[in-house]
Amino acid sequence: MVATNTEEVPSTFKPEYDRLSELKAFDETKEGVKGLVDAGVTQIPRIFCHPPEDIKKSSICNDTQFIIPVIDLQGISKDSVQRKEIVGRVGDASQKLGFFQVVNHGIPVSVLEDMKDGARRFFEQETEVKKEFYTRDVTRKMVYNSNFDLYTSNAANWRDTFFSYLAPTPPNPEELPEACRKEMILYSKQVMELGVTLLELLSEALGLDTDHLKEMECGEGLAFICHYYPACPQPELTLGTTKHTDNDFFTVLLQDHIGGLQVFHEDKWVDVPCSRSLGG
Repeated sequence: MVATNTEEVPSTFKPEYDRLSELKAFDETKEGVKGLVDAGVTQIPRIFCHPPEDIKKSSICNDTQFIIPVIDLQGISKDSVQRKEIVGRVGDASQKLGFFQVVNHGIPVSVLEDMKDGARRFFEQETEVKKEFYTRDVTRKMVYNSNFDLYTSNAANWRDTFFSYLAPTPPNPEELPEACRKEMILYSKQVMELGVTLLELLSEALGLDTDHLKEMECGEGLAFICHYYPACPQPELTLGTTKHTDNDFFTVLLQDHIGGLQVFHEDKWVDVPCSRSLGG
């Protein structure tokens, strides 16, 4: 016989924190982290609090003796000797670090700055306009939300994101947000051209024919992602981005003047300097 107790559980023994309910409440606002900031929160919701040991592990531990490789792409199509040198540097950085910055990559500074301004415009526009794009349906042409893994991660990151596949089948222009539509279309075209160049250099660095990776269709797709990190009232309790490895073939990354990007090298987090260069 199993005894049962139908009496109500005393309130003192009830769980004080219903994480799922708090996640849903945050998600259903469709306002993201920016909405919390606009509301004037002085304490971040518990769903954003990371364990102290994770914060400590992810803290800055910059190696001042190590410098992120910066590769100048100027002249790669005109000087075979210079191209061979660049291929060697690309191969070395890819093998030893998995990351490098490129300069003289062919994308005008105005395009880079306009894209950053456009992304900021999207996240800082009227909430009701942004809400039209808020979804967790990743089959949509344009996806805006906060934390793609909101319901599965141990702690949410302090950031909002929008996402769109711009190749091989780009959405119709009107399916993209007006706040950054032109910038997304122009920037994506320029990045695709740079991507083809990098595929050629990587192919040669691997000892393959120049077009090998292109012929494998490694450069056919483009996932376009923009993150926004509003000022946090308790930055010591959370993170904007936890440590991760991207799951694409390679990433072309543009960071703004605020910085914060780091790469993990030989058990140390190394800062990637802010500049008008692009990281890969």
